[in-house]
Amino acid sequence: MPKPHQTSFLFLFFAFLILFGCFSHSAESSRYDQEELQWLDDKDDEISMVQSRHSALTTCDFSKGKWVYDQTYPLYDAATCPYLSTAVTCRKNGRPDSDYEKWRWKPDGCSIPRFDALDFLGRMRRKRIMLVGDSIMRNQWESLVCLVQSVVPPARKTVIYNGPTMAFLALDFEMSIEFCWAPFLVELRRGADGKRILHLDWIEENAKYWRGVDVLVFDSAHWWTHSDKWSSWDFMMEGNNVYKSINPTIAYEKGLTTWAKWIDLNLDPRRTRVFFRSMSPRHNRDNGWKCHNQREPLESFIRPHIPEQLIVLEKVVRRMEFPVYIQDITTMSALRRDGHPSVYGRASGDKNNQQLKDRSSDCSHWCLPGVPDTWNEILNAVL
Repeated sequence: MPKPHQTSFLFLFFAFLILFGCFSHSAESSRYDQEELQWLDDKDDEISMVQSRHSALTTCDFSKGKWVYDQTYPLYDAATCPYLSTAVTCRKNGRPDSDYEKWRWKPDGCSIPRFDALDFLGRMRRKRIMLVGDSIMRNQWESLVCLVQSVVPPARKTVIYNGPTMAFLALDFEMSIEFCWAPFLVELRRGADGKRILHLDWIEENAKYWRGVDVLVFDSAHWWTHSDKWSSWDFMMEGNNVYKSINPTIAYEKGLTTWAKWIDLNLDPRRTRVFFRSMSPRHNRDNGWKCHNQREPLESFIRPHIPEQLIVLEKVVRRMEFPVYIQDITTMSALRRDGHPSVYGRASGDKNNQQLKDRSSDCSHWCLPGVPDTWNEILNAVL
């Protein structure tokens, strides 16, 4: 183990590397705090490991299976993970049941290795893992940090927050698990008149944070589906073309194509593994209570819904030179209408049912421990 003076030096040096490489940010991007936080080795034979269409891992289709009740779950205790945001600590916020923490995903014809924190940290030694996307990716980042943090001594771990970016540092392993806020991947900026412009062909202001990372996990879908009063932009631009109204599926494909071109031109598959997680399903309906009081998963669907965003994502990835692993979590998560915060997305000392009914119901994000832990177990299995 390092001596005390070496410990201080290592901490400062590693923190400097993370801050210098990832945590510069614009004032505009820090707006997400108010808007959303309410709630490898250079071996050629490793490249194929991340190819969704060529890898031997496709013999195990993690996306198809069933949820089984497992008393050995959850994999961590929310009460002992200091990095969870209030919005996802559902039991602490008054949710009376806990069975949603005990469901394990069992793929058809294969199995997912149980997450081993020390094994994961050992394999990720001296690497940077970065999750890029929206608040549901932040949800997954918190899950991954909670899965590993308990085996790291308190004095040898920390989280650095800096505006819309953050990193969990495991100092003895010289590794980091980072989150970068980029819900569209491409750039959302304000014009001189204060109007919000989504630039479908601009990405560098976000992408500059992704350089030098060993494992990149992306998601981008939910913010593209915002409309009317919830829309995050006033108009879109591509080159000199201005779109006040555009088919959101076409806009999504244009934005993903910009992302794909950047990946192809700037990253080396011998250095970086790239994953793209499919859309996390909502369980909303008009009155917002579809996930409220749900206590167990659905068993199956007669006709599983395939979101347009997944079809577009697969189309864009097929055109890429860089091998990208598409992690399809949509159907498995759609079975888990019981896993959302619902009305338990914030703390309340008053458990009065009428007061709870007056709250808005969050059927988009996920309670932790919960469904995102399974996404990370699959990510760990593929890595």
